[in-house]
Amino acid sequence: MAWFIGVDVGGTFTDLYAFDQVSGAEYAYKTPSTPDDPSRAILSGLDALCDEEGIAPGDIGRLGHGTTVATNALIQRRGATVALVTTDGFRDLLEIGRQTRPKMYDLKADYPPPLVPRERRFEVVERVGPRGEVLTALSDAAVQSVVRAVAAANVEGCAVCFLFAFLNPAHERRVGDALRAALPDIHISLSSDVQPEFREYERFSTTVQNAYLQPVVTRYMTNLRNGLTTRAPQAAIGINQSSGGLMSVERAGDYPIRTALSGPAAGAVGAVHIGRLAGRPNVITLDMGGTSADVCLIRDYQTDISNEQEVAGFPVRLPMVDINTVGAGGGSIAWFDRDGLLKVGPESAGAVPGPACYGAGGDRPTVSDANLLLGRLSPKGLLGGTMALDRAAAAAAVQPVADRLRFTVEKAAHGILGIVVANMVRAIRAISVERGHDPRDFSLMPMGGAGALHAPDVARSLDMREIVVPPSPGILCAQGLVVSDLKEDFVVSGRYPVQDDVLDDVARSIGDLVADARRWAETSARDAVRQSLELSFDMRYVGQNFELRVSAGAADGLEAGPAAPDADALRRLFFEVHDRNYGFYNPDDPVEIVNIRLTARGVLPKPQPAAAESRSVDGPGAVAARPVWFAADAAVDSQVFDRTALQPGQTIPGPAVIDQLDATVLVFPGDTARVDEQRNLIMELAL
Repeated sequence: MAWFIGVDVGGTFTDLYAFDQVSGAEYAYKTPSTPDDPSRAILSGLDALCDEEGIAPGDIGRLGHGTTVATNALIQRRGATVALVTTDGFRDLLEIGRQTRPKMYDLKADYPPPLVPRERRFEVVERVGPRGEVLTALSDAAVQSVVRAVAAANVEGCAVCFLFAFLNPAHERRVGDALRAALPDIHISLSSDVQPEFREYERFSTTVQNAYLQPVVTRYMTNLRNGLTTRAPQAAIGINQSSGGLMSVERAGDYPIRTALSGPAAGAVGAVHIGRLAGRPNVITLDMGGTSADVCLIRDYQTDISNEQEVAGFPVRLPMVDINTVGAGGGSIAWFDRDGLLKVGPESAGAVPGPACYGAGGDRPTVSDANLLLGRLSPKGLLGGTMALDRAAAAAAVQPVADRLRFTVEKAAHGILGIVVANMVRAIRAISVERGHDPRDFSLMPMGGAGALHAPDVARSLDMREIVVPPSPGILCAQGLVVSDLKEDFVVSGRYPVQDDVLDDVARSIGDLVADARRWAETSARDAVRQSLELSFDMRYVGQNFELRVSAGAADGLEAGPAAPDADALRRLFFEVHDRNYGFYNPDDPVEIVNIRLTARGVLPKPQPAAAESRSVDGPGAVAARPVWFAADAAVDSQVFDRTALQPGQTIPGPAVIDQLDATVLVFPGDTARVDEQRNLIMELAL
């Protein structure tokens, strides 16, 4: 069982990456996604990959999967019919929310309607207080009444969310047990299991989304696992979480909301892996696919973790890799707004019908059409020429834009690319400049099928001098799934003033979390070669409404766990984070902890590709030449290289185009690209 395989489902393509841990062989494969049933593309792609490369099904030891099923179900509102059981007087909380506008300056914009209509929200007479004390006991009659109400609603799932259940889950569990006993065919989500943290609205929202997704994701996981029974009978299957770690298929069915950013998180993990191999601890990723672009900041080989994101307009409060997404992909459509301004995205041509140049029925101008017209994409087509591109169709799609602007087709295409680049630059500034990080201190790492096409323009806009292009940027999310570890997050909420006498309570809570981590490892991380723990606190000044995550130590093994710093050390850590985020701190104001977090990892064996010897070589020359428009005024004759033939140590001066199966790399005039020992392209920009 020597093969590790990663499978990432995107909006346009499904990517597969296979690595043989014995020989070091690695293979990549891309196939068009099947949005109606993502498992079809996965299974057919796995069949094709194994047939082409001679991989025996019994030799696949591990398969990691990044899925978009949960995200798509939320965006398209194609989840299950669900009910909500909550504390008496609080069934309208989903609509009341935080009473903040979705867009600050748009008075007409509204939040999407709740996933559970009011008639399927049922109240129960019970009450737990802010210290976990029972103020109103839950009666047997109340439990029986709500079970009958849920049964009459004829739902597929039910969320149970009581006030302060994160402190005392007894009432939730009692109702959950009664529902499971009476209605064994429906899925039950308890907020004390899904998201045991304070802030009722976010906890309710996250739990309802989990219930909404459970039937859909469970069916998908069951179908996928059944399909893999013959194709990979010995493989341990891991589903990627939004926090950047793997969990079991069963756990993904129980907590599908944890997969909301599954694919992009895998890309960030892959970027950390490539950064280690290239010796680049600080990178900003640019994951540009067919529908969107995801950007992430990595510092000291660590991704930032956000505990609150928004998916399809709904708040989700769970640990997630801090990724900023913008509607900028190869399929993003160019269009004119009411004010006559040209815009690009967020609407996408997707996989079907796709950009006009795909020849599959699309007729609207997209980013891919613009790249083809400018010579940036090979006229031979994608996927090594196996997927033909129609330049005439691309020109016909872009021509109306050119006519309206009174531009040539090439100038209009260049304008489309300029807009999509500006969108991605804004996304990167949001995770870097706006949080106290200078992009010039980072390398830009493009990934996805379109990332390397636009990376030079993005880097120049941010004054970044170096671009690191992985060996297979188009399938880096799939590669990230192969190098991911098992992971589980534990949390306890409370209000702990940062002073020595209170930190004894914090130490006891840490001990409880470590015990939870041990139980998880015994059942879910038996295949790990070692375990580790990471401790962090959500901290704030007393009186603040939002907190900052403060890393507070790590430990190898699960015996003792990391120790909490003393009060002075903890305050200093908080001041450093506060100063980095806001540019100031006040050492005299009182500080408190509101969440204690423990992340457990089960470290899995990692592929270790052999480094090639880097030497000064000329290497193979260009395989072709073609005119490429790097600017709007004229095309430049550019050499075309086959990336698979390039040798470590080889340097390629711009202007040049480097073609490969899963991506196209542009080297602008004056820039140079060098192949390092791990076959990454290190591009130096002449700013």
